[in-house]
Amino acid sequence: MPTLGYGGPVEEARASRMDRMSTRRTRHARTASARRTALLLAAACGVSGVLHLVRPSAYDAVVPRSMPGPARLWTTSSGVAEVVVAGALLSTATRRAGGALAAALFVAVFPANVSMALRALRSSRAGTARRVVTVVRLPLQVPLVASALAVSRAS
Repeated sequence: MPTLGYGGPVEEARASRMDRMSTRRTRHARTASARRTALLLAAACGVSGVLHLVRPSAYDAVVPRSMPGPARLWTTSSGVAEVVVAGALLSTATRRAGGALAAALFVAVFPANVSMALRALRSSRAGTARRVVTVVRLPLQVPLVASALAVSRAS
């Protein structure tokens, strides 16, 4: 009569093989998810970066007044940084660094987002939609940073 719970060497080999396959599938799924997230973040950073460079005046107004130097310098610098981050996220060779750089960039631009929200809330010219959008986007920085860090860890 066979004993329960132990199938001998054949069963152990099969279980070990199944564990390796499961680990491979999990790793592949994690990598595929990180790749999709990296591509989405790259698209967002790339579009935003190009807009900073093509239409800088819209972004100049958002630079906190407390930042030293001209607003255009900060607008151009952040646009270039976003384009560089987008490129780093697109390449598998630089994706780990790109994820870390994207997280740092999202943290670095947070003061500008806060400044923009405060200005919108204080402005008599800002409509309700603008006020809502500028305030709602603030907590959205958290999943952006988390996603960028996840891409960095998985790459």
